[in-house]
Amino acid sequence: MPTEPVLYSFRRCPYAMRARMALAISETTCEIREIRLRDKPAEMLAASPKGTVPVLVLPDGRVIDESLDIMRWALARNDPEHWLAGDDVAPIAANDGPFKHHLDRYKYPDRHASDPLEHRAQGLALLADLDHRLTGQACLCGETRSLTDVAILPFVRQFAAVDRAWFAAQPLPALRRWLAEGLASPLFLGIMAPRPIWMPTV
Repeated sequence: MPTEPVLYSFRRCPYAMRARMALAISETTCEIREIRLRDKPAEMLAASPKGTVPVLVLPDGRVIDESLDIMRWALARNDPEHWLAGDDVAPIAANDGPFKHHLDRYKYPDRHASDPLEHRAQGLALLADLDHRLTGQACLCGETRSLTDVAILPFVRQFAAVDRAWFAAQPLPALRRWLAEGLASPLFLGIMAPRPIWMPTV
């Protein structure tokens, strides 16, 4: 059995991003196994048959395969920036539910047989709520980043990247500032460093 936690991850997955950020800020030593989504290793599927990342396998064999659960587990062990004080369920639920629904149908209209402009407009309306919340404060739960910021940031990044010129022209000044600061942070840049694809030893 491994002597430290093992995280199955995919670099560009927003769920894996937020898990990696929480593990990093909590100073949790773990083995990060970068995978190909089209070629998922048998070891990951044995641990979590649903086949989505992230999957955290603990040394005692326990498996945590939901990103928010991984974040809260890591921060319960060590929370140097007090992220758990900013664990606001409502905006995270709006992000993971309605916003992710519209994001997928905006970014992948062929896959979902959707009208991307309709879903872009619906996603923008939800982002306007975040922009309003960020007006007058640096982060979503106050002046310092918290679990809520880190849980939502990768998804806003994905939305903004679909059409950068269009996003830059939207009336979301506070949100754009928050996004730029988050993406430029050493924490985010650190967890986005490329890793070789993990291969099991024979």
